[in-house]
Amino acid sequence: MQPNRLYTLTALVVTLVVTTAGACSAAPQEAPVSNPTKTSAPTAAPAVRSGRAEINGVRYYYEIHGQGSPILMLHGGLGSIGLFEPGLPAFAEHHQVIAVDLQGHGRTPLGDRKTIDPSDIANDLAVLVGQLGHDKVDVIGYSFGGAIALRLAVQHPAVVRKLVLISVVFAQDGFYPEMLPQQAQVSAAIAPMLKETPLYTTYVAVAPNPDEFPTLLDRMGEWMRRPYDWSADVKKLTMPVMLVYGDSDMIRLEHVVEFYKLLGGGQKDAGWQREHMSPNRLAILPDVTHYEMDRAPALPRAVLPFLDGSGGAPAGK
Repeated sequence: MQPNRLYTLTALVVTLVVTTAGACSAAPQEAPVSNPTKTSAPTAAPAVRSGRAEINGVRYYYEIHGQGSPILMLHGGLGSIGLFEPGLPAFAEHHQVIAVDLQGHGRTPLGDRKTIDPSDIANDLAVLVGQLGHDKVDVIGYSFGGAIALRLAVQHPAVVRKLVLISVVFAQDGFYPEMLPQQAQVSAAIAPMLKETPLYTTYVAVAPNPDEFPTLLDRMGEWMRRPYDWSADVKKLTMPVMLVYGDSDMIRLEHVVEFYKLLGGGQKDAGWQREHMSPNRLAILPDVTHYEMDRAPALPRAVLPFLDGSGGAPAGK
């Protein structure tokens, strides 16, 4: 196999997520979903609790970091909770972060379900939020996790207080055109060529059933080949929403603007006293690609003021 061929095939998969740093870190001791218990943590770091929840045939693994108002954090495709590690402590400093390994990812097996679908996973997570004792949570989702976060907000709006979508499209044509044929090739056929990549080695380090890797590629490829357009659903969202992208993302800027307009933003000048300002926000992080969004140092700095209601400044006099 030529090195450039291996690189190309790997790139097909990392259209969802490329960074796997931290994904194979040791898992905290697990506890039942009904009563997760604290485990030891490094000095000066927030205590971490973890557990599993059997929901609709999928045995989800989750971790809880920090204390405070809850944030449900959803990683990108073919990643795991560890992908958020660089910025997770900043969110957990004043919040309780509920980080979940999505269906078939990280420490969560594929389960009985024959497909991977954001709508199904969103329904599962609504159940998980309730099982963990919360009526409402803020939700942060990156890439594939953002698609799930969007479906959660659409299908279970009562569960979502504020919604943060990182590098997310509302329709398949939001990606640059050259990305679609690459995504269409993701399948079990490329699994052997990924065996020596960090993507695979970090997966097998934590996956309960490492042999499921080819099936995971098949399921994710099936999802990526499926056309969709959720623009009508976006217009119905009533909770505050923040969109976050990199200035070098894989998503067309025209799509980003259209997304923000569907949310009521970008329609007119905000006014001297912000009297016409949309409650929704748009952030473009400079010098950041799609593959770096989940670990960008600017991400917590951009998102936390939105969640905490401390963003913005009064107009000058």
